Amino acid sequence: MCEAILGLPNAQKPFASMTMKRNASLHSGDFHMNTMMNCFDPENLQKLAQQSRSAYAQAEPFPHIVIDNFLPEAVLDAVLAEFPDPKAIDWQKFEAAAERKLASKSEQQMGEATRLLLYQLNSSTFIEFLETLTGIEGLIADPHFTGGGLHQIERGGFLKMHVDFNRNERLKLDRRLNLLIYLNRDWKEEYGGHLELWNEQITQCGQKILPVFNRCVIFSTTDFSYHGHPEPLTCPEGMTRKSLALYYYSNGRPAHETRIGDHSTVFRARPGEILKIEKPPVSVKQLVKQMIPGLKRK
Repeated sequence: MCEAILGLPNAQKPFASMTMKRNASLHSGDFHMNTMMNCFDPENLQKLAQQSRSAYAQAEPFPHIVIDNFLPEAVLDAVLAEFPDPKAIDWQKFEAAAERKLASKSEQQMGEATRLLLYQLNSSTFIEFLETLTGIEGLIADPHFTGGGLHQIERGGFLKMHVDFNRNERLKLDRRLNLLIYLNRDWKEEYGGHLELWNEQITQCGQKILPVFNRCVIFSTTDFSYHGHPEPLTCPEGMTRKSLALYYYSNGRPAHETRIGDHSTVFRARPGEILKIEKPPVSVKQLVKQMIPGLKRK
């Protein structure tokens, strides 16, 4: 959407009617497996996609949508209850001039409720919703959650403006969509951590999205869909910015979405910002591609 956030009233929410058994501690084991594995209602999802596809396509600075109250709160409460703190698991740590964050390495580090939700977000029902919403056909989910899964940022952390890696070498597929679900209850404006969407020239911020609980953001990924949360978090000590991230792919992509060939994450400085970025080493395969124009992927 261009500027608005889509908040779903109860009657229009895209999930199935759910009866969940839980105790005060919200252990994932208290949830019925069958209920969790049928989280989304196909009819409601398609209605939402049809209603929102025009807004998605016309959104600035690039196609995206923000949906509030996306899931039953009990589902995300279960995920939040088992979300590991910064010292609980062997997080993948990013500590550089352009990023300071934590990311999960494997689904084995996730709790049961988290894995079940991620499986639903990779399901045929949900992918059909994404295809209708975005107009991108032939979307393919990543069962390995490469680069996605659990993300967590501590006070002082940040993620400078960037475009994401555009090729999943394990799957040999092109990255087309990002989906983020935020898990931050009682998150205040002054804590920062806004997801910012910038124009291709990195001259103007088109959107600032506060990462509040149960907010879902879906956006197209191209070689010029710059995004990030560049300002260091100012949340209280012991509080972190938590999110789930999923990426979706296709076999090939339109030529107008690419500018620089296959690449890893590319960071860019904002106006007036000095950003010292170490260039990743270039592999022999990448070097050959750069030297021989038109070389086909294999």
